[in-house]
Amino acid sequence: MLAKILSFGLNGITGYPVTIEVDINAGLPGYDVVGLADVAIKESKSRVKAAIKNSGYSYPINKVVINLAPADTKKEGSMYDLPIALGILLCEGKLKQEKLNNYIILGELSLDGQVRKLNGIMPMIISAKQIGFSKFIIPQQNATEASFVDGIEVYAVENLKQVVDYFNGEIEINKLDNKSFETVVKEHNFKHDFAYVKGQASAKRAMEIAAAGGHNILLIGPPGAGKTMLAKCFSSILPDLTFEESLEVTKIHSVAGILDSKQGIVVERPFRSPHHSSSLVALTGGGQKAKPGEVSLAHNGVLFLDEMPEYARSTIETLRQPMEDGYITVARNAQTIQYPANFILVASMNPCPCGYYGSSTHECKCSPTAIHKYLSKISGPLLDRIDLHIEVDSVQFEDLNDLKMEEPSAKIKERVNHARDIQLKRFKGSGIYSNSKMDEKEFKKYCVLDKTCTDLIEYAFKKFNLSARAYNRILKVARTIADLDGKENIEKQHILEAIQYRTLDKKYTV
Repeated sequence: MLAKILSFGLNGITGYPVTIEVDINAGLPGYDVVGLADVAIKESKSRVKAAIKNSGYSYPINKVVINLAPADTKKEGSMYDLPIALGILLCEGKLKQEKLNNYIILGELSLDGQVRKLNGIMPMIISAKQIGFSKFIIPQQNATEASFVDGIEVYAVENLKQVVDYFNGEIEINKLDNKSFETVVKEHNFKHDFAYVKGQASAKRAMEIAAAGGHNILLIGPPGAGKTMLAKCFSSILPDLTFEESLEVTKIHSVAGILDSKQGIVVERPFRSPHHSSSLVALTGGGQKAKPGEVSLAHNGVLFLDEMPEYARSTIETLRQPMEDGYITVARNAQTIQYPANFILVASMNPCPCGYYGSSTHECKCSPTAIHKYLSKISGPLLDRIDLHIEVDSVQFEDLNDLKMEEPSAKIKERVNHARDIQLKRFKGSGIYSNSKMDEKEFKKYCVLDKTCTDLIEYAFKKFNLSARAYNRILKVARTIADLDGKENIEKQHILEAIQYRTLDKKYTV
């Protein structure tokens, strides 16, 4: 007898339909899986057999053949355990085929028949919904995650017997109620707040601009100046995630297996801070199953690289493509996957090996050769892609001893939100959400300069030997400064401030 069960697979964060065909015929007992199945699927034999027996059903003693269609697409993971078990029971007459039609069934089985949590439920459900499927059987532990997708019927189950009884009409399983994103989004008390950062007015201003326009920023200064603290406070002034952005982030975190199953959805912008010893694969993604890396886990959030020159040059150079395009392509022998990677890069570094080159309080003991070698770890093309370069000097004792609170992050965030609202209205319908992502068409339209501004940018271009990319980024930063200032057009003072954040090009490009 032949049984067909609908399920889903994953290619990156995009799901695709998989039809599981189960055939049981007379012959020597056996269990074969065909259709480019990985080791986890082939090992399902032991899990499925034990789960069926421990759920009170008999396991066939005939030849069992499982086909995963389409046969030319590699299948990975343990999500096919439950549909395979149901297919076997259907062939044994414990279920009827018409009862299972139009259901997408997903779930890993334990030996006692319990249905275990899966990674990647949300992207599979969203992809299935987009091509017309509306009924799903999923593990109970994935219920919260699935409840944020509306317009579908989701039934969360705990064990194999419960599923069989449901399809046989012996019990009822209530479909999941949809949850509203607004109900789970609440005011977050960030651990770090700019109110506790003493001094560093210029650095705070630069970070406000970076948050308002989605610009990359590099903090350069001696040890103990507060670079890491500034970076950790950066998330507290970023605009809140929209529901669409939250779904994008949640899909990536779900595939990576780091999603909080109790929360079910990501409500804060990610802040990822990989150690400088992280490998190329850890940063960009890949491995045997081409999982997302740190640049993708930071999508719609912040990627913080502390002491950037300490990272392997070959590793940080791979950031150039995602910083420009907003995605990264992970190519492996078995497959090529594209992951979103639209993040704000916040990086910090010392100006030399000892850390005190240019410091007003300490003398640098490094030789020119040592400084040159240290700075050469960051290439000109990578530096070009960082919109704001800001020097952070040591905090003075008077600032540290001042008991007066600094401006809190909430106040700064109000200005950032106002500037972002201007940009959202400006780019409505274009798929662009911040000034940093303007393409050539928007750039020409919204970065128009008068003669005074043109003369200023021309002077800076020649004086600092800027590249065309640096020129574009100066004007994008100037556009953000104008938005913060509530000005419709870019003016002289906006250009001057934007140029100020690029003067390190000549000083640090080696």
